[in-house]
Amino acid sequence: MFVDLNSDLGESFGSWKMGNDAQILPIVSSANIACGFHAGDPLGILKTLKQAVALDVTIGAHVAYPDLVGFGRRNMDLSREELIADVLYQISALDGLAKVAGSKVKYVKPHGALYNTIANDAVQAEAVIAAIQMYNPKLVLVALAGSNLVEQARQAGLKVVSEAFADRAYNSDGSLVSRRLEGAVLHDSQFVAKRVVSMLQNGGVESIDGVFTPIQADSICLHGDTAGALEMAAEIKAELIKNNIQIRAFCP
Repeated sequence: MFVDLNSDLGESFGSWKMGNDAQILPIVSSANIACGFHAGDPLGILKTLKQAVALDVTIGAHVAYPDLVGFGRRNMDLSREELIADVLYQISALDGLAKVAGSKVKYVKPHGALYNTIANDAVQAEAVIAAIQMYNPKLVLVALAGSNLVEQARQAGLKVVSEAFADRAYNSDGSLVSRRLEGAVLHDSQFVAKRVVSMLQNGGVESIDGVFTPIQADSICLHGDTAGALEMAAEIKAELIKNNIQIRAFCP
């Protein structure tokens, strides 16, 4: 068995530091790198890209709503044309910097509110899918496991990788618990590591209300901005190795 381990990186902005990119990159197989709309500045993004290339980590565009102040976690009602242009702009910018760093963008993973919205909003999802197809239809889309987006994108011709979250609590319908609620983000690194292995071996997790929730995922995300993320990443890697689960990028 193998699984992709990814993390949201490149999110520092000027003198404001976010995450532990240099320490997490040696652990993960894929890096969702900010494109400047929810976080990240050009210099910091380029630095993270160069580190990812040096470690042979696969690069993905972490596209978001244009919401620096809200860190991309606020819903936005954009027109189809706006959303397509925003996604195209972000992929293009990151791919250009990745080329300079010696690699290229191989997948797209929406961030925050955009990620959660298009999981079930077919209208906004179609705009994101269209933008990816316009730029490069060979790019892989990373989507919430079990969401309507997975089938919608596949029917449109995109390759889709289903994703689960190491450090987030789930509702019984497979959606993520809102960050506004207590217990939405998990911080116990040993518990999280064992939960990841259990999820992969048993095909699901216990939801926040105690119900077993089926989840079939090929990629596991650990947020780089979660408190204790570095320790959590190390624990997850160790637990995967202990259980003979290889860490491998879904599109090397």
